[in-house]
Amino acid sequence: MSPHQAPAPPLASDDRAVLALNCGSSTVKFAVFCGDQPAPILHGNAEALETEAATFRWTVGPETKARSMPGAGHREAIEALVGWIADADLSLGGIGHRVVHGGEFFAAPARVDADVLQRIEQLCALAPLHNPANLLGIRLMSERFPALPQLAVFDTAFHQTLPPKAYHYALPVEFYKQHRVRRYGFHGTSHQWVAQEAALRLRRPLAELQLLVVHLGNGCSACAIRDGRSVDTTMGLTPMEGMMMGTRSGDVDPSLHQFLATQTGRSLEEITHLLNRQSGLFGVSGVSNDRRVLEEQMRAGDARATLALEMFSYRAAKATLALTAALTRIDALVFTGGIGENSPFIRRRIIEQMALLGIDLDSAANEANGMETDGVISRPGSPTCLVLPTNEELAIAREVRRMIAANAP
Repeated sequence: MSPHQAPAPPLASDDRAVLALNCGSSTVKFAVFCGDQPAPILHGNAEALETEAATFRWTVGPETKARSMPGAGHREAIEALVGWIADADLSLGGIGHRVVHGGEFFAAPARVDADVLQRIEQLCALAPLHNPANLLGIRLMSERFPALPQLAVFDTAFHQTLPPKAYHYALPVEFYKQHRVRRYGFHGTSHQWVAQEAALRLRRPLAELQLLVVHLGNGCSACAIRDGRSVDTTMGLTPMEGMMMGTRSGDVDPSLHQFLATQTGRSLEEITHLLNRQSGLFGVSGVSNDRRVLEEQMRAGDARATLALEMFSYRAAKATLALTAALTRIDALVFTGGIGENSPFIRRRIIEQMALLGIDLDSAANEANGMETDGVISRPGSPTCLVLPTNEELAIAREVRRMIAANAP
């Protein structure tokens, strides 16, 4: 067992609130939970940070507020969050942070200390858009709450059960031995949470199930889950691999970098930025990475928006079907994430292009996003297809609670 999997030192008492924090490159998402209640007592997000469009939205009870703060960055977002916590008269007992890349260092959540921070920093090269922002959130919260225990919850941890045949690249082995070049996978907190929720809906033990979970949002990945363990996934060394996404290209020919560098004179950094930030739905459509905008444009007859959505759906279907090689049967196909939970059109197009699975889609249930059918959008007698909301913030908060309970005197 890694030292980062060992029981953590004592955490705060269980009667205090827990903050789940997710700092992205230009966003801060947060939720505060009390006890084991699934509904947060405070939640919100800051978007478009470091731009003139920076906006803060937060909800306390039934009241939602928003304000524009042009040019605000992560520090201002954290300070605003601290103010809302104070206004709500909340006493925090612990903070859980989403950290995108844990490499092979972390197969479980880890209490933040100097060694953990150093490990996360070492992995910034593998997640340059995410780990630096995650680190910034941890450090800013440490400044504001130096006595509070903080827990890092890693997107990659759930995928540490991938077998060698699934996580190795077909490269000379020294690149793995010397540089840890391998497939890591991401969205692990979401995939694990949704798999557990699927087991509850199916009324079967997770340890007996084989699932395909498809997380579709601005970032997209699918995961083959067998007996409660991740056995393959579509993302790899970085969150770029796999499906077409909001602004990420997903899989491209490995020679593309060299070709574009030769043809356009762009640097490797510029090409990587292009593939991360200017591709995917945004790049193909030339309009937006927001599927709601693109679906409106498609209905209005826009050819590029239509192509973007068709490519997105086809590549999601193709990548998900490839994961069936890791399973012996499929007990359920599960959609989650912002797009997966809210786009009947994209779910339908993906299922239509996965005809080999034999899923008979219930059109009415699909149009209602499964809200009236306990998440089920397939017809009786058909292989099961579910729409289940992910809740990474609650999953993170519960990890903090577990640590608190395990270390209570």
